[in-house]
Amino acid sequence: MPGHRSKSSEKHADGGGAKPLRRDPYEVLGVSRNSTDQEIKTAYRKMALKYHPDKNANDPKAADMFKEVTFSYNILSDPDKRRQFDTAGFEAVESDNQELELDLSSLGAVNTMFAALFSKLGVPIKTTVSATVLEEALNGVVTIRPLPLGQFISRRVEKQCAHFYSVTITEEEAQAGFVCRVHSSDKSKFKLLYFDQEENGGLSLALQEDCAKTGKVTSAGMFFLGFPVYRLDQTMNSISAAKDPDTSFFRKLEGFQPCELTELKAGTHVFAVYGDNFFKSANYTIEALCAAPFSEEKENLRNIETQILSKRAEISKFETEYREVLAQFTEMTSRYANEMQEIDELLKQRNEIHAAYTVAPLKRSSSKSRNKSSSNEAIEEGQTKEKRNTRERPKKKRWYNIHLRVDKRKAC
Repeated sequence: MPGHRSKSSEKHADGGGAKPLRRDPYEVLGVSRNSTDQEIKTAYRKMALKYHPDKNANDPKAADMFKEVTFSYNILSDPDKRRQFDTAGFEAVESDNQELELDLSSLGAVNTMFAALFSKLGVPIKTTVSATVLEEALNGVVTIRPLPLGQFISRRVEKQCAHFYSVTITEEEAQAGFVCRVHSSDKSKFKLLYFDQEENGGLSLALQEDCAKTGKVTSAGMFFLGFPVYRLDQTMNSISAAKDPDTSFFRKLEGFQPCELTELKAGTHVFAVYGDNFFKSANYTIEALCAAPFSEEKENLRNIETQILSKRAEISKFETEYREVLAQFTEMTSRYANEMQEIDELLKQRNEIHAAYTVAPLKRSSSKSRNKSSSNEAIEEGQTKEKRNTRERPKKKRWYNIHLRVDKRKAC
């Protein structure tokens, strides 16, 4: 579809600036400006799979296209950046600071090691599902294992590989609500995936949930309860925390966004657990539940998330007030320091003026000269005592000064 070009793009096109000409994100992904989040995500997955480096190893054009597709999706998948782009173009979304999702299967050993190191240091590293896994699913050549409702399965999945499960629900169970949860007591990293079934029998990725640390485990879940359920993207807050603690607090709920799907229809649905560790396999437990016995939990979840949404609106207003008061406090603190310095300087000048009212000469002797004279006196006194002691000390006889008396009258 013919999309509009942003003001920033037109400027670079006319002026021949150093920055390359960027295409409209809607045009890149082939979606309309009023497309839903799900439509944008579906378009991105298909194009990312088509131009992925794994499938186009020696094609630089495909590599550039993959970067452009990922860049466009990073703008349109974020509600705030999408709104900013619609209003003011690329300049409003800080295009130079866009994040990329990494496919660990294509990084190589050295780059994977660096990514793991940065992740350990707390740097948020976004990863994407391996193109090999997505392609096998799209071609329908994956092994799918049944997952009965109300039961759990514990297994180990290799890194950058996936285990597929099928869950069948009835009309009554679909109306009551459905939940799929995965947790790892080893705190392994993984993704919970949900696939749409294509007409040709293949599977296309529709939803993706990254695990998060919750207490002593890592866990992820998808909740299809018939009403809007929200997910919290903690990557946004991690990036804000690295820049400014205050910003981290006020942006803590920005990643609280509604899930794309709120309910599932009766039939068979396919989920998968993807191993997202950098080097080792991931241990996990997956379970599928009908929400009928959890009516109280459903109501509590709805109420809590409603309160979180209200709190997010309150925090947004509070940030404005906080910034104003903080600016005033900073100004007052700076003035306090300046006033204190000026007062000390005035009092110093006053004391100097008072000291000037005198006709008597001031004997200025430094502590250093006093210390020097006292030390000289002590040395002289010590030398005098030593001489006195030397005079008073009796002379000792030495063995070679022994006086021998010889009687001359006796013969030898």
